[in-house]
Amino acid sequence: MTGLWSRPVRTGALKLLCSSVRGASSLSAALYRFTSFWNLVLDDCQLSLDAGEDSLKIVLRPQGVGLQYRFGHVLLLKLAHGIASWLAGRELPLREVSFVFDRPEFAEDYPILFPAPVRFSQSVSSLTFDSRLEGLPVARSEAEMQEFLIRAPRDWIFTSSREHAVMLRVRELLLSSERLGCKLEDAAQALNLTPRTLIRRLDAENTSFQDIKDGLRRDIAIRDLSEADKSIEAISQDVGFASAANFHRAFKRWTGATPGAYRRSRA
Repeated sequence: MTGLWSRPVRTGALKLLCSSVRGASSLSAALYRFTSFWNLVLDDCQLSLDAGEDSLKIVLRPQGVGLQYRFGHVLLLKLAHGIASWLAGRELPLREVSFVFDRPEFAEDYPILFPAPVRFSQSVSSLTFDSRLEGLPVARSEAEMQEFLIRAPRDWIFTSSREHAVMLRVRELLLSSERLGCKLEDAAQALNLTPRTLIRRLDAENTSFQDIKDGLRRDIAIRDLSEADKSIEAISQDVGFASAANFHRAFKRWTGATPGAYRRSRA
C-alpha cells in the first residue's frame, strides 16, 4: 500500500493492526478497530462501520479532491475481509462488495478476490457482511498472529471459498479445457445447470459466457506474449482463434496494442 495513498503506509502497520483486532470481543468490535486504525493512518478516505437491521458494512468514503487509486480501495476492502476471515477461522461469506469507480474492463477478475456480487459506480466503496456474523467470537493467539504475518499476503488476498460467483467457476472450467474448447452447454452440464440457468446466473453477475472466455483468452495471450519462446501464430491457435488476423484484432480491442507491439514493449 505504500504508493497508493498520499501518506505512505509504513512498515509494521499490518502487525500493529493485527495486534489491535485479535483482542476484540466480537467480529463487530474487531471491524470497528479495523476502521479506527485506518482513519488514523490515511488522509484520503474515511472508514466507518455501519450496522443495519440485517447487515454489517464497512464503508470507505473518499475525502477531499485527491486522486483515488482504484487498487487502494480494492486492497483495503480485501484486507478487511481477509482479517475478518482469519479471526473467525474460516472464510466469511459476503453479501456484496461495492466500489466508487466505474466497472473496469477486467471486472470478471474480481470474483477471484471477493466471493460475492460486485457493483461499480456506487456512491461509496463498501464491504457487506450478514448481521448474523456481528457477535461472532474472535480470538487469535500471539503465535497464530505471527504465522499469519509470515504468510501475508497469501492468506488474505487469495480465497478458497466454494461459494464464489458462477463466473469464476466457468473460468476454471475453461482454463482446464483443451484450447478453451469448452462450450456453454459443456460448462452448464459440468456445473449441473441447464444452459438457460447458466446464462441467467451469468447475466445476474453482469457478464456472459463469451465475456469470460475472452477475458481468459486475453490473460493467457498476455502471459505467453511476455515469453519469447512461442510465436504469435501459435498463441492465437492456443487461445482458440481460427486465424492470426482475428487474434490481432481481438487483442488490440482488449489492450489497445497489437500482439507484436505488446511483445516488443515487454522485451
